[in-house]
Amino acid sequence: MAQSLVQYVVVRKDLLKSGWPTGALITQACHACVAVIHQFYDKEDTKKYLEDVDRMHKVTLEASDEESIVKLSETLTSNGIDHKLWIEQPENIPTCIATRPYRKENIQEYFKKFKLFKA
Repeated sequence: MAQSLVQYVVVRKDLLKSGWPTGALITQACHACVAVIHQFYDKEDTKKYLEDVDRMHKVTLEASDEESIVKLSETLTSNGIDHKLWIEQPENIPTCIATRPYRKENIQEYFKKFKLFKA
């Protein structure tokens, strides 16, 4: 069952262009993934996803800028999609979104306009 579940991660590509180190941006994605798993640990799909940690499936995409990632978060919220918008503190910069694990067919439509992340 874990193989049919996916976690989407969307990272702001413009932060690399503005001087953020690649490692710092990867850390943002890690923060968002851990936070959303913790926040939605009691959801059945999250439990199933974690049953076989060697077969977790993530799709990492890139957002072009702050506006696009904030808009995605608003869309996910309005459609009842559980996710975490990671906001780096103390700078208050939205950097990344991670969803909790879902069946791909239930959430992929929200991510079709985003490209796979490339450093």
